[in-house]
Amino acid sequence: MSTATARPSDRRISPVFLGIVAVAAVTGWATWTGFAEQPGLAVFLFVTAAWVVSLCLHEYAHARTALHSGDISVGAKGYLTLNPVKYTHALLSIVLPVLFVIMGGIGLPGGAVFIERGRIRGRWRHSLISAAGPLTNVLFAVVCTAPFWLDALDGVPRDFRLALAFLALLQVTAAILNFLPVPGLDGYGVIEPWLSYNVRRQVEPLAPFGLLIVFALLWIPALNGVFFDVIDALLRGLGIGEVDTYCGFELYRFWQTDPLCTPGG
Repeated sequence: MSTATARPSDRRISPVFLGIVAVAAVTGWATWTGFAEQPGLAVFLFVTAAWVVSLCLHEYAHARTALHSGDISVGAKGYLTLNPVKYTHALLSIVLPVLFVIMGGIGLPGGAVFIERGRIRGRWRHSLISAAGPLTNVLFAVVCTAPFWLDALDGVPRDFRLALAFLALLQVTAAILNFLPVPGLDGYGVIEPWLSYNVRRQVEPLAPFGLLIVFALLWIPALNGVFFDVIDALLRGLGIGEVDTYCGFELYRFWQTDPLCTPGG
């Protein structure tokens, strides 16, 4: 499919994104070396910046897949620049997911790119566009957990290890939540092209409320327990224990760190 109408500026990486990457790199270095006077603050900035980077890459994956599937409008919308501001509303796309990370250590699915589905032919292409985003979270999780399942933690500073463990938790929760077959989430987008017209018509009104329904269900203690049991089991399979993710979360929330998670605690 031709993409000749896309201008070079439509694909130029945004300085905003590069700035966020720079923050992640500098604070990651400070966490690794112990350079920061307040290691918790460095971990907070490192994990937050890395999380926002992953949100941008998630949406970019949707847009890039759509571009190669026939929707050349994504370039003009700014989706190929990795600028987080371009992915719908900054509050819903960036601020709200970060707040959920702070409050509950959950990787909330972020913004959204508006794909002109009428330009795309073939159910497999529609499904792939929806799957591309959460698959990016899966890849991010693999990278974060690699030192654990490769047993390559020798020489990795404690704070950096805990930060990676918590970041992996966020990526795994984001991938699972996104892959749920709930209207409004990517998982439903994967199966939607294969559903009958009548089913899609009946489910369509629920799409704006899908994410709210999921989080309302997670407030139910029994369901919340099952959800995090699944998350913990997956992370244990990747070599990350509950203590690592818990202390990573506590270190991230540097203003109220549990003494049990401090060295010698």
